[in-house]
Amino acid sequence: DKKAMLEMNQNPLVKGLTTNPSLMKKSGVTDYVSFCKDILSEIKTKPISFEVFADKFSEMKRQALEIASWGENVYVKIPITNSEGESSLPLIKDLSHAGVKLNVTAVLTLEQSWGACQALKGGAPSILSVFAGRIADTGRDPLPLMQASLEMCLSSDKNIELLWASSREALNIVQADQMGCHIITATNDLIKKMSMFNKDLTQLSLETVRMFKTDAESAGYSL
Repeated sequence: DKKAMLEMNQNPLVKGLTTNPSLMKKSGVTDYVSFCKDILSEIKTKPISFEVFADKFSEMKRQALEIASWGENVYVKIPITNSEGESSLPLIKDLSHAGVKLNVTAVLTLEQSWGACQALKGGAPSILSVFAGRIADTGRDPLPLMQASLEMCLSSDKNIELLWASSREALNIVQADQMGCHIITATNDLIKKMSMFNKDLTQLSLETVRMFKTDAESAGYSL
């Protein structure tokens, strides 16, 4: 939502912003174009990603060119496939080599990472968004796939940055940093938790016990 995005924009830790149709719907946005242009009227320099929502590739391309025209700091989010499972790689290569800065999204496999890197190679600056959080939701460790994807980006083109997407916990920020991932998307709540990094665990234990005590008392519990 606009308030959160503008708040994040003031944080020096935040180097860029992103959203998608699902998040915008959740925030009550009804006019896609007006919302995006309103945000861009205030966030003019940091990279910001807006996603196409068409399913046919011809219409996806039209939307991508429209979104790209909104500003030099705009990256266009293109899903790795459409909703029918058809590959977006030909379109990705077409747009990237036409100078459109892309954020290839919804990537979850090594095959998808490799294909995207090959399509983006030699094109405009781009972002490969691998959904580490969704991978973790399936019970798999995302780190090996993220590390392999990073190597693919580095060996393909210095203009391709790897993004750790769908973060689930503050630890993901540390993991992404330690493995050399270029970018991680994090919600406002996760960024605020960074203030707890390296906090003394004994002190945190005491604060937790005090919280339980205070909540029990305020609830009026008795046995």
